[in-house]
Amino acid sequence: MSRPLRIAQVATVALPIPPPLSGSIETMTSLLTEGLIARGHDVTLFATGESRTAARLHASFQKGYNQDVSIYPWELCELINIAAAIERADQFDIIHVQAEFAPLALTFTRLAPVPVLQTAHHAPSEAEVQLWSRYPEAPFVAVSHEQARRMAGLNVVGTVHHALDISAFAFRAHPDDYLLFLGRFTAGKGVLQAIEIAKRAGIRLLLAAAENDYYRECVLPHVDGRTVTFVGEVDQAEKVRLLGGARALLYPVQSAESFGLVLTEAAACGTPTAALDCGPVREIVKAGVSGGVFANVDDLVAGLPAVLALDRHAVRAHAVSYFGVDRMVDEYVAVYRRVIDGQGSRS
Repeated sequence: MSRPLRIAQVATVALPIPPPLSGSIETMTSLLTEGLIARGHDVTLFATGESRTAARLHASFQKGYNQDVSIYPWELCELINIAAAIERADQFDIIHVQAEFAPLALTFTRLAPVPVLQTAHHAPSEAEVQLWSRYPEAPFVAVSHEQARRMAGLNVVGTVHHALDISAFAFRAHPDDYLLFLGRFTAGKGVLQAIEIAKRAGIRLLLAAAENDYYRECVLPHVDGRTVTFVGEVDQAEKVRLLGGARALLYPVQSAESFGLVLTEAAACGTPTAALDCGPVREIVKAGVSGGVFANVDDLVAGLPAVLALDRHAVRAHAVSYFGVDRMVDEYVAVYRRVIDGQGSRS
């Protein structure tokens, strides 16, 4: 058998691991860390002091910068956390850095004695990729094939889809009578399109997200408490309840994302998704099984009845088959070993 690996898992330091409310990056990091520990690997998690983990925890900050506004700027906080792992590099076989906005560990690529692998959690622009290519040897792992395509020319050593703890999402065979939008209030998330779709379909829409300026300026005028209801940001228990009770999740995203964890969370509850064909959506939603993927809003409205009629047991089965934690952990370990072996041969 292959020996256990010594892994530094470098989380973002915006929030604790796992997050108290929403936070797909923090949730994924937690599942990966605990999954690696369960497989017998030696993991040190670099995260905030309020994090909960079975790994060895190193905390440069007690609270995250989303919670403690005296910690500024956020980029320096992230660099301090990354540097803490780099300074201890001789204790690890590999350092895996989760990058929310930019791969800030790039500049450590040629300084660390062990591989520094990065997962970028956004859909990079051509200009960003051009900048990152100053370190062509730096290994990246993509979270979707669409993201890997955008990173063409970089050293993308593997693609690993996110996972979720299926057991944490209760299955609902018989939903309530509403549609759900769950995500940040931004133009790119398509909340205004979701409102239009729900109104044209004649089905009540619930909006679950943290209030922000975009909500107050652009979304609030459409919220009447009857056809469109704002429920605010929700914790895990309330998220599961809302997802399970929805007839469908609306995902009319307007700009490509790196993944879309909420699509898997809805499926785990048995709730199908009606989505626009943007970014990696087709990698996550199996059309005709776990939801529908449409070219535009008109097609989505026309196809919504078919989505609502999908077998919710089959939707749940799709999530179980494709988005379990074991699959994600296995694929990351395989990537780690490839990168470590490659570093050894170069040395």
